[in-house]
Order: sequence, then C-alpha cells, then structure tokens
Amino acid sequence: MTAGTERGVRRGPVAWSAPGFPRLAAGWVATNLGDSALFLMVAVWVKELTGSDVAAGFVFVALGLPAILAPFIGMLADRMPRRRLLVLNNVALVPVVLSLLLVSGTAQLWLVYAVVFLYSAAGYVTASAQSGIIRAMLRDDQLASGNGVLSTIDNGLRLVSPLIGTALYVWLGAPAVIVLTAACFAVAAVIVAGLPVGGAAPERDPGRGSLRELVAGFEQLFAPQSLRVITIAAAIGFGATGLLNIIVFPALDAMHVDPVAIGVLVPVQGAGAVLGGLLSATVVTRWGEGRSAALGLLLIAVGSVPFAFGSVVLGGAGMFVMGIGIPITVVAFSTLRQRLTPDALQGRTGAAANVVVNLPQTLVSIAGAGLLLVVDYRVLIWLAVGAVLAGAATALRARRTVAVAAAPGE
Repeated sequence: MTAGTERGVRRGPVAWSAPGFPRLAAGWVATNLGDSALFLMVAVWVKELTGSDVAAGFVFVALGLPAILAPFIGMLADRMPRRRLLVLNNVALVPVVLSLLLVSGTAQLWLVYAVVFLYSAAGYVTASAQSGIIRAMLRDDQLASGNGVLSTIDNGLRLVSPLIGTALYVWLGAPAVIVLTAACFAVAAVIVAGLPVGGAAPERDPGRGSLRELVAGFEQLFAPQSLRVITIAAAIGFGATGLLNIIVFPALDAMHVDPVAIGVLVPVQGAGAVLGGLLSATVVTRWGEGRSAALGLLLIAVGSVPFAFGSVVLGGAGMFVMGIGIPITVVAFSTLRQRLTPDALQGRTGAAANVVVNLPQTLVSIAGAGLLLVVDYRVLIWLAVGAVLAGAATALRARRTVAVAAAPGE
C-alpha cells in the first residue's frame, strides 16, 4: 500500500497511524466482503430466472435509483452522530438482505429489485457517514493515504468476493450468498460501534430544515473551481459507464461464455484495482487531483475498448486496465472533496457527490437498456469510450488547490 508522501511510501500508509483507522478499515472489509458477492450474484440470478438481458441489466438500474434520496441521506448524516448511524444502517441491512430468501421465481422479481434499491440506499448512508468520520479521523496529509487504503480494500475484495459468491451460488444456490452477506453486515455493525470518532452529531447549520440546507452539499461541490471541474469530469466519465453495465451480458454472449463468467472477470478488474489503489495516494499527491482524475478516466476508457471485439482474453485485459483507473479517479475526487469541505457539510457533500456520479450513470443505464433493443451492443461501447475520454479532458482543466477547509473535528 502507498502513502501520501515519499516518506510514507517507505513506512506504509500514513493513515494507518491515526487512532481508529485500522478499526474503520476492518469494518470496511466486512461490509465489502458481502457487498461484492451479493450484487453480482443478484444480476446473474435474475438473468437465469428470466433469461432476459434487460431484466438483469435493471438490477444495476435499481442500484443507481437511490441517488434521488442521497441529499436527504446526506442531511441525516450531518445531523445524527455518524458512528451511531453507521451501526444502525448495518443492523437494518441484515433483515433487508435476508428477505431475498423469499424469492423462488419470477413472481417475486419485484422483491429482488426492492431489496436491491434498499441495499443501495443503505450504501449512500454508509458513504455519507463515513466521509465525515474519515475527515474527523485523518489530517489533510493523511487523506489521500486513507482513501487509497479504503479503495484498495474495496476493490481488492473483488478478487475474492465474486469468486466466493459465484462458488456458493453454483454449489449451494442463492440462499448461501444471501446469508453470507447478511452475516457480513452484522459483523460490520459490531466493529464500527467501537470507532473513537463520530460519537457526537456535527454542528448544525443555522438554516436547519430549509431547502438551502438540503442543497448545501451541491453548492459546496460547485463552489471551488478545482472541485467543480473534477465533479463535472466524474459525472461525465462515470455516467458514461452506465452503458457498460448494460452491455455486460451481451458482451459475454459474444465471447461465448456463460453469464456466471462475470464472477471470474470482475476479480480480474479487482486485481487492477488493487494496483490502482496502491498507486493512488502517491499519484494524487505528486500529480494533483485534476491530472490524477484525468489519468484514471483515460485508463477506464482504454479498458472499455476490448469489449467491442468479442474476446474473453481481451475483455479480461480491459477489465484489468479499467480496474487501475477506477480507484485513482475515486481517490482524487474523494480527497479533494473531503479536503475542501467543512465537517458540518461532509455528509451532504459526500451524498451530493454520489448523486452527481451515480444518477447520470443510472439514467444512462436506463437509456442504454432501451437502445440495446434496437442497436448493436458495440455501438454503446464506443459511445461510452468517447464520453469517458471527454471526462478525462475536462479533468485536466482543474487548477491545483493547496488551500484546505477548516480543520476536522467532532
């Protein structure tokens, strides 16, 4: 793993020395172990239940729709003690995920989408609360390192979680994956309950309850020039990847492999993401957030190209390259956002960032699902590549910013 300075590279991640960060990382491991296994399994499950690429693609749509709730979720994270919110969120996910055990056929397909929607909404709660906790826990010079570590964990588990999920699904069926995921969230709740920060509610805005309070996170995202430019670049680049979500199963068909093969290809992306996560703190510190985000988006675009050629080998190579680019882009965006945002706005700004990135991706996925009925999937791939490259070009316009917001604290 890398740290945010050359000295940190030699000694390991500088964030690791922050009180409570190892516990936060352990909770992140538990959460993501189940997370990566579940949503891919659900997409494959729906594909096999219905035989429909579109029905399976709408699993990813359901994952993205909670973006419309993110401003309210962010405001909740800026009002409640964030540690308590994380615990309650993980506890609530246990019965939600276990309700998937009631699905026995296409008649319960609505329940699958409903659970995926709630499961995704809970992810926004985690992201909003955790953003404030990270900012309170880490100094400015530790932020890139901490985000790099968490991104490495997140993406590194893609190496094992989909394989575990796929193996359990093939061997024991969907119920085994469902129970594993619920257990992971229960463990995460226990771990985060002991975090040393986040026990008090953030200082509230004077305009409590007003529309201005609700949209304050969006205002913060678009206030500093550097943050505004990278936000737009991320919205364009990650929004375009909504087309890639839709073409996954047609691309696998063109490769003449079973849909379950996604459980093998995604760990390849995870291997690239581990490398990207290891490099991200150093890249962001040396290059600045703008150029780092541009590099990450460029790698995502390059990695998308091989899916147009119907080769599983090229597809795997593309997934690896995309994997490198994703954490570099995310760490650059997250670090700049956390660094320039006051503590009282961390939840709302984090939620707003998720809206700006995920809502366009969801809308593009919906449009792509319709286009997939009338155009060849390769057309969607080339459209995605062009848009992601446009996002990379946009990120290069961000000015390097060294000023920081108010010091973190609870």
